[in-house]
Amino acid sequence: MNPYILAALLFSLGLGTTITFMSSHWLLAWMGLEMSTLAILPLMAQQHHPRAVEAATKYFLTQATGAATLLFASTTNAWLTGQWDILQMSHPLATTLAILALSLKIGLAPLHTWLPEVLQGLDLTTGLILSTWQKLAPFALLLQIQPTNPSILIMLGIISTLVGGWGGLNQTQLRKVLAYSSTAHLGWMILILQFSPTLTLLALLTYLIMTSSTFLVFKLNKSTSINMLATSWAKTPALTTLTPLILLSLGGLPPLTGFMPKWLILQELTKQALAPIATLAALTALLSLYFYLRLMYAMTLTMSPNNVTGTAPWRLPSLQLTLPLATLTLATISLLPLAPTMLALLTL
Repeated sequence: MNPYILAALLFSLGLGTTITFMSSHWLLAWMGLEMSTLAILPLMAQQHHPRAVEAATKYFLTQATGAATLLFASTTNAWLTGQWDILQMSHPLATTLAILALSLKIGLAPLHTWLPEVLQGLDLTTGLILSTWQKLAPFALLLQIQPTNPSILIMLGIISTLVGGWGGLNQTQLRKVLAYSSTAHLGWMILILQFSPTLTLLALLTYLIMTSSTFLVFKLNKSTSINMLATSWAKTPALTTLTPLILLSLGGLPPLTGFMPKWLILQELTKQALAPIATLAALTALLSLYFYLRLMYAMTLTMSPNNVTGTAPWRLPSLQLTLPLATLTLATISLLPLAPTMLALLTL
């Protein structure tokens, strides 16, 4: 792709999300969401591969559906209450519609079915943008909506953690595994959203760090399926030693960074007299942990087949920058001791 076109698309992507962040009016927020959706479509289809074009088409249709529903919800709210302000959405019908529309946009279960299929058709760089940056604008809107029926967010959160864990068990494609992992993590964030927005932001921040480092590891190894992970030892032995820690952090095991949001969310749910929900969420995390362990096993404890196609990628040096990966890996593994500091900063 022409660097000028790429720069213009990335600028539009950033501008769309920034407009949504800054807006207090529903129409402006909707416009920002549309800008970021339209900016990422050429990035998705740039491979000129049938799977990439299919993924871009599916993404466009789901995002257009979500945007239309969101516009309908905001118009309904303006019609019933006379308010276009995001913080003034008070009618139950409009609020529920807006939450469902934003859930479709970020890929929360049961509105998640487009996400694994779309992610599978993309290259890892565009997949990284879709799994991280594209979640920010809808989340900014979700944080500002006060649901009139609190059980809807709890239901969406529990279903997402369950489906995210369950769906990833049988996958062999890494991008689909990461898509289900994304749904499960978003479920944790939505679960605590109405009780402690600070914890939601903390969970989102740790999710962005952990997912980015995982995508960059797979990109460095040029791995797209579980079997391709087995060649990692010959390519990057040091990184292959650290990758299990990244995957265990995604699974939420102490003393790694991923344990911090899960621990604090379970604590907050228990304080809100929702111990059964907290127990169920903790059990669904075990499902996710299983497929992270499966990836870890394939990467570190299995030897690759030494045939011609297996050895060819080892001899090609990677041109990827390693500083972002090194920084994100360090953050993924060792941020747990900073939990009190991060909480203090987020509550300012």
